[in-house]
Amino acid sequence: MYVCNCNAIRERDARNAIESGASTVKAVFDHCATRPQCAKCVCDIRQMIDDAQIAMSMAAE
Repeated sequence: MYVCNCNAIRERDARNAIESGASTVKAVFDHCATRPQCAKCVCDIRQMIDDAQIAMSMAAE
């Protein structure tokens, strides 16, 4: 599934970026070597980052 249609960023690409340390939407785009265009995906990517951070904090407990 695509998270960003404009740049063809797939959900797995965004997750790989987040797992590699991307903690901001900009960092995800940098990791994918692209920039946001229409910005419709920004909220979804931000939610993915938040979910990953919550999961990591819960795993650390």
